[in-house]
Amino acid sequence: MTYASLDPRLFEPARLGPLHLPNRLAMAPLTRTRAAADGVPGPLMATYYAQRATAGLIIAEATTPNAVGQTYPHVPALHRPEHVRGWRRVTEAVRAAGGRMFVQLQHGGRVGHPETSGLTPLAPSPVPLPETVHTPSGRRPAVVPRAMTVEDIRSTVADFASAARNALAAGFEGVEVHAANGHLLHQFLAGNTNLRTDAYGGPPSRRVRFVVEVVRAVAEAIGPERVGLRVSPANTVNGVDEGGDTALLYPALVEALAGLRLAYLHVEFADPADPLFHRLRQAWPGTLMANPALGWDGPLPADGGGAAGGRLLAAGADLIALGRAFLANPDLVRRLRVGAPLNPLRDALMMYAGGEAGYTDYPALGDVPQPGRAPAAGAGAA
Repeated sequence: MTYASLDPRLFEPARLGPLHLPNRLAMAPLTRTRAAADGVPGPLMATYYAQRATAGLIIAEATTPNAVGQTYPHVPALHRPEHVRGWRRVTEAVRAAGGRMFVQLQHGGRVGHPETSGLTPLAPSPVPLPETVHTPSGRRPAVVPRAMTVEDIRSTVADFASAARNALAAGFEGVEVHAANGHLLHQFLAGNTNLRTDAYGGPPSRRVRFVVEVVRAVAEAIGPERVGLRVSPANTVNGVDEGGDTALLYPALVEALAGLRLAYLHVEFADPADPLFHRLRQAWPGTLMANPALGWDGPLPADGGGAAGGRLLAAGADLIALGRAFLANPDLVRRLRVGAPLNPLRDALMMYAGGEAGYTDYPALGDVPQPGRAPAAGAGAA
């Protein structure tokens, strides 16, 4: 198998704020639910991320900035000293392997449950998730979230800033603010989850306000060159609906943030044929990271999305974020560079099942026995 058609720029060095990246392939944030019940990352997570340290940049999985923002059991957090210590073990392992890491900060909003966090979820408006939620005792009907007061909004903005400071204390090079995939910040953007009539609701120009306040507070806390923002325009996951305002929301958001000189804007499910992608590229003055529109599930392309990434580079992206391909291939960059076959993804349940299976046991090229050659001692599961 060869990937002769892959854009060679995928493997070229790039600059991201103060960072020098060895290639343009970023590992996208992927929820894996391997943290302890209290949100502390453990040694297995350090192994997992260190295995993937050849990515130009690793963006660690969605991490909770406060207790009420927790989505599911065993997601990591960054609001207590023990969280910082746990993450520091991860970043030290990645750095020792030659890698660089940001961490994604995510507040679930209405995507949460009292069985998981011990608290009633907060959201822009009291509109429940139209589906069940995973809890420690199985899937449960979603509860009606409590509409955030202005004081709740201010304290949540402060919690994001505090978590960003904790991220640097834990050894991350920066943070990615998660405003995508139907979680709290996206809930403020979407018309069906934001029914507010105050300064945070109504027309798109007001619905972007909360996202802007969070990003500005995080940038003030740790420096804009260490802050990225992830968006997923028109994405309806977790029941959000932007109500036909997508083409107004995201240009307004970019215009409000363009002057901050953030590290990057990360556009999820990016399509080079989408006029909005080109509008955002033209309006965003800094680094644009693009995640190809490969879908949530189903088979991956044989190249893991490499060709799709090349098309996005040609359309103006600077960095390409791949998710499931990095999940199954700890040495994805090398495989794409030399044209080696990719590991197939296993049962999707293993993404979230906990333990080594489907997590740290995907083999790298050197671990795979070659025809006519006995495996080296200790080869096999990483």
